[in-house]
Amino acid sequence: MKIYIAHSRNFDFQKELYNPIKNSPIGKEHTFIFPHEESGESFGSKELFKKGCDLIIAEVSHPSTSLGIELGWADMLNVPIACIYRKNSKISGSLKAVTKTFLEYSDTEDLINKIGEAILKPF
Repeated sequence: MKIYIAHSRNFDFQKELYNPIKNSPIGKEHTFIFPHEESGESFGSKELFKKGCDLIIAEVSHPSTSLGIELGWADMLNVPIACIYRKNSKISGSLKAVTKTFLEYSDTEDLINKIGEAILKPF
């Protein structure tokens, strides 16, 4: 499965998101696209969504206009979206316009478990 990891740039996504996924069993079972793994530059997500992406996992604990734009493109192109967020985060209500899948996590281990749930969920 080809999975795009969408997120805000307002937190240490390398440490808190990318590394846990890469070091987990699911990181080896699927193809994950980490848009800012090598660079902080803009990533051509809209083109990726057009060419084919099986799922978007959106970390939505931190508000971000650019993340909202990406999710709007994905929704328009019928790419399934699953939102994950850290416990006690206040997430935007407008996310309900692009998905019905919201998974709360409490720590790194729970994060990986919730991503696994999202991958198995039928959309």
